[in-house]
Amino acid sequence: MPATFGGLLDHGRVEDVSLKWDTWKPVRASRWSLDLVRPEFLSLRPGTPQKPVRRTAWLDGLRGFAALMVYLHHNQLWAHNIHGNLVFENSFGYEGRHYFAALPVVRHFFSGGHFAVAIFFVISGYVLSLRSLSQIQKGEHQSSADSVGSALFRRWLRLYLPVIAVTLLWISERHWTRIWIDFGELKSTYREELKTWYYTFKNYSFVFLTGNMYEFTSLYHPHSWSIPIEFKGSIIVYTALSAFSKCKTNARLWGEMGLIFYFLYIVDGWYGALFMSGMLLCDLDLLALGDQLPHFLSILEGFKELIFFHLFIAALYLGGVPSCESPEYEHLLSKSPGWIWLSHLTPQAVFDAKWFYLFWGAFFVVASIPRLPWLKQFFEMRFCQYLARISFALYLIHGPVIWTLADRLYAATGFSREEHKEHISGWVDAFPLSKKGPLGLELAFWAPQLIILPVTLYVAEVVTKIFDEPSVKFSNWLYRKSLVQPLSRRS
Repeated sequence: MPATFGGLLDHGRVEDVSLKWDTWKPVRASRWSLDLVRPEFLSLRPGTPQKPVRRTAWLDGLRGFAALMVYLHHNQLWAHNIHGNLVFENSFGYEGRHYFAALPVVRHFFSGGHFAVAIFFVISGYVLSLRSLSQIQKGEHQSSADSVGSALFRRWLRLYLPVIAVTLLWISERHWTRIWIDFGELKSTYREELKTWYYTFKNYSFVFLTGNMYEFTSLYHPHSWSIPIEFKGSIIVYTALSAFSKCKTNARLWGEMGLIFYFLYIVDGWYGALFMSGMLLCDLDLLALGDQLPHFLSILEGFKELIFFHLFIAALYLGGVPSCESPEYEHLLSKSPGWIWLSHLTPQAVFDAKWFYLFWGAFFVVASIPRLPWLKQFFEMRFCQYLARISFALYLIHGPVIWTLADRLYAATGFSREEHKEHISGWVDAFPLSKKGPLGLELAFWAPQLIILPVTLYVAEVVTKIFDEPSVKFSNWLYRKSLVQPLSRRS
């Protein structure tokens, strides 16, 4: 059976988990405490031996690297404020602005956050369907149904428990320290804050919400907007797995492609298309392992590296679609150099056109990497695998680190705003550094990263250990406890 996964938003098979605290000896507790506070990224040595990589380790590495791109995107936009948004999130040459950071491909290291989220969704579709598709292809339909049921039971807990923990800690810190943050407004009392948090969170976490999903994110964690979409996409994948479980191989593949077309061209369901494309890629990869690919695909085997190299190049370009928020986005796209003709491909059904192009970019990337050995090896590297382990926590906590620590360091090195002069005047230009050079490559931006990045990685490690990994274990344990015991065991 294919290897299981551990990383952002996903986990493998249900494991036996004991939550009996009396089994923890003092020595074990002390070791756990040391593990909790020991920075793991400092122990990454290029020369140290590495465990044999799993067949699908590249997926985890890609997910971790994408999380780092989100980190860079949000730090760049925060430091450079409105000017940075106008450059980073538009195309090279738009309205006569020619910046290195806006060049195709290069732009991913400055504003690749949206592309990274699209890649997250494709990876999730792949990972969530891996175990069940493997069983379906072996004819183990009951096992597949059990896997889907188990995953669906645990999914809400897996996604939302870390969000609950991080946001509650965040609002508690703000009320207890009264630290000034240039994001959101504190309620007059902690009790009122908790009440508002509860009212907005319960709606935000409801999969069938028809109201404002972004009320919670606008108040407490804007970067967590993708979590409800992750949950919706998970439901789509589990439903499709159930619906196609007893179909013939070709019928199942046609059904997956039909759903992608439906979500992308018929209705405004771009995220559904991203999840289903991950499921389709997983299905094809498993069929390839068993030498069961449809004939028209198998005959292209000798050309796959050539084909997927060009698809990867196309993906890098499409993933750099301008993402500036504008009520006239399609008009903006049609005026963007390099996108004037491509803008005519936008389907009528898509409300936010950038996700159409991000779909194809993310789909091509995930399809290409395992078929390009040199690229696959990069994502199997130790650092990418480290990022994979902490990627969910990194996604959740890089925002609070920006609002508290990074904002002050940027103000100190020269990226100050009027709000800084009013609320944290002592930090303004405290350590002025050069802002010369290409936008996004200034010393005043990168010098603070010597502090911000290690702190962010360290906090992500701690959050992974105390919230992320325990949420996986707790959801598995709860599912085990809820199962009907076999008659032999009950007797």
